[in-house]
Amino acid sequence: MSQGPQLSILFLNHNRLSETRQTVTHLRRLLTGREEIEVIAVDNASDDGTSAYLQGQAHWMRVMILEKNGGIAGLNQGFRQASGEYILVLDDDSHPYDIATVDRMIACLNKRPEVGVVACRIESAKGEPVRTWHLPETDIPGPSMTFVGCGFAIRRDLFERIGWYPERFFLYQNEMEVAIRVMRQGYDIRYEPNCRIVHRESPMGRTHWRRVFFPTRNTIWIIRRYFPFPGAMWLIASRLCIGFVRAIQSGELGWYAKAVREAFKEPIEPEPLPQAMRDRLEPFRKQNSLWHQFKAASCKL
Repeated sequence: MSQGPQLSILFLNHNRLSETRQTVTHLRRLLTGREEIEVIAVDNASDDGTSAYLQGQAHWMRVMILEKNGGIAGLNQGFRQASGEYILVLDDDSHPYDIATVDRMIACLNKRPEVGVVACRIESAKGEPVRTWHLPETDIPGPSMTFVGCGFAIRRDLFERIGWYPERFFLYQNEMEVAIRVMRQGYDIRYEPNCRIVHRESPMGRTHWRRVFFPTRNTIWIIRRYFPFPGAMWLIASRLCIGFVRAIQSGELGWYAKAVREAFKEPIEPEPLPQAMRDRLEPFRKQNSLWHQFKAASCKL
């Protein structure tokens, strides 16, 4: 009796044809002979030839061409079509370092029923670790607060149960929202540094206004939903200050003002987390605390 794939690998593409080619090349090389793994490429209405290129690869992977760029909502359409027990999420500029990385993700989820998400080590094309507040500071296997969206594996049934990515976010902080939902379902996020994802970090599409608008708006949405008064007030005030400084630095005050309007206009049903869960989100709190950001900057001087 034939069985469906154990793992679905998905990656989202938008107007980065060169990066998409590299990702496809790496995946095809790594997955030769691995019929238990399917690949799904979702294109977010690219107009640079990416869509046509992906359609030319449809003989060995599934391709979804969307009519408009919906941000992370595009990935959700792919997730719904995934047949694997687990899903590995990549960007169009990231790929697994080797096939052993893929096998270790599967093994971790097979052997550890308490683990809902495997957070991968993210490294540059030169093999250097990409340090981020999302992951533990040291390369030691163990609990992680969240994961990085260009390289993580998740149980498909869990992902579906929590509603996939929050589509209204469009971009940024969707990982944090998913991590909180995973935690509330009683699952762990485990950091596995031997699961290595190469993130080539293409600068294309990483515009300044996006880095001001979406982090400001989406972070405030998360704080409003999950953090109780009065701590939420300090975090929101800090986030507003941090966003304002970034807007000044990048000359994007208009987008900052729009982000603030949408951050408070959006109806949010509070779902305050208990203290024990908030304690697990300490890196998020520090990242959005003006005092902690000031101390971190002082230490670098």
